[in-house]
Amino acid sequence: MALRRPSRIASTRTAGRRQKGKTFLRSFYPRFVDIAALVDKDIQLTERAFAKIRIAPPKKSHLRKVAEDFLSMARAYCEDAKHFRDKGEFEKALANINYAHGWLDAGARIGLFDVGGDDTLFTLAE
Repeated sequence: MALRRPSRIASTRTAGRRQKGKTFLRSFYPRFVDIAALVDKDIQLTERAFAKIRIAPPKKSHLRKVAEDFLSMARAYCEDAKHFRDKGEFEKALANINYAHGWLDAGARIGLFDVGGDDTLFTLAE
């Protein structure tokens, strides 16, 4: 099945608005994508990442506070994703859970989190 993409004119007219119960974002997904299942999969993946993370800097380090802030932001976005999922707002849930995992990835990549070298759940530098 080929992807159905709106024309340039249609995309500028419909961007950010609802039309007949559909959002502009949905028009970019193939019809067979189950966004609710995608949200659930990404939430499970991010929860696995939370379980793997250990804060790397020592307790009295300034970087410890930075790491805690990264972790706090990730948790907040994850909770927001679950809230939106429960309300049926799957596009918002998907955006929030990806932001959450992005905070975890960034923290792991710059060394704020010890992730045991897991380059499957995290994007690590070489």
